[in-house]
Amino acid sequence: MVRALIGLGGNLGEVRERLDAAIAALDALPGVAVVARSRFYRTPPWGHTDQPDFVNAAIAVETGLTPMDLLDALLATERAFGRVRDGERWGPRTLDLDLLAYGDEVIDEDRLSVPHPRIAERAFVLLPLADIAADTVLPGMGRVGDLLDAIPTHGCTPLS
Repeated sequence: MVRALIGLGGNLGEVRERLDAAIAALDALPGVAVVARSRFYRTPPWGHTDQPDFVNAAIAVETGLTPMDLLDALLATERAFGRVRDGERWGPRTLDLDLLAYGDEVIDEDRLSVPHPRIAERAFVLLPLADIAADTVLPGMGRVGDLLDAIPTHGCTPLS
């Protein structure tokens, strides 16, 4: 079994309920067990700023799936919850699931890069990730808590 870290987010519809349901769906997958989950955070949009704020979270899973099989499961879960990937980057979405890390592996392929190459610059990823994995060292990047300390987090607030 490998510990994988997954980022979750969305900004359309009942996002918190959808994130809860997506976490439950992932936990129900054969070969996947959710072992930790962060708080929810309200975060400003990235890229295209003329859209609603996002709600973001992170989970840790123990999995026997390969990285590509886990990625395929994440994409299938997004589709099941109404996500349509139309090629627009940083636009509004019902659900976004990102494989942030897969154990200590470094993968750089067309379909998958882990650790996720832009973790170190994104408070909306690092804040929830630090809730569950602050001491985790991401290969080639450093400790999650140190990465978070190095960037601004203004506009990002935990939700109760």
